[in-house]
Amino acid sequence: MKHIYNISGFGADERIFSKINFGDNDVHFIQWKIPEKKESIESYAKRMQSEILHPNPVLIGLSFGGMMSVEIAKLIPVEKIILVSSVCCRKELPLYMKLISALNLNRLIPMKPYPIFEPIENFNLGVETHEQKMLLREYRQHLNLTYSNWAIDQVVNWQNKWIPPNYIHIHGTKDHIFPIKNIIDPEYKILNAGHLLLMNNAGEVNEILKKELA
Repeated sequence: MKHIYNISGFGADERIFSKINFGDNDVHFIQWKIPEKKESIESYAKRMQSEILHPNPVLIGLSFGGMMSVEIAKLIPVEKIILVSSVCCRKELPLYMKLISALNLNRLIPMKPYPIFEPIENFNLGVETHEQKMLLREYRQHLNLTYSNWAIDQVVNWQNKWIPPNYIHIHGTKDHIFPIKNIIDPEYKILNAGHLLLMNNAGEVNEILKKELA
């Protein structure tokens, strides 16, 4: 039996994993925390890592959670990292994020949820059902602005160049947040899947996890 620690995407929680079958493994979820003032991603990762109570865990990270998994793996030995709809290093960040970073746009324009942009955000995330719309709306309504502004800043300014030796990458071919053209040789490409493939393509993901967690 493995100990699996899951980290959800930006502002999300364990419900995003609701359709995933982890088999007979021991499953844990690490929740996002409010960042301290001017906290670095390295310091934040250390706080997240303090919740990992078992040696050599498997880390599964969705989107920003995948980036955080990479940072945690710099601090402790892990059996495997499974990145889902995520990136493993700065080279994989899309051009639009690098431009936001270069122009400091995220610091010039406060980042907060605007209802008028909800349809665009849902499209980019690959939302397919009313249930998903309602879940994401709830996430937006409860989003802590200190956390959201910090998280966006960490994503667009992530400087990591380290490639974990023991990671696999699951990515959708129609991911609009992290386009697959920037991803370096993902082990698993899910055809026509968007950013929310954990929910919309759970069957395929479960088959992959069955193999990778064996």
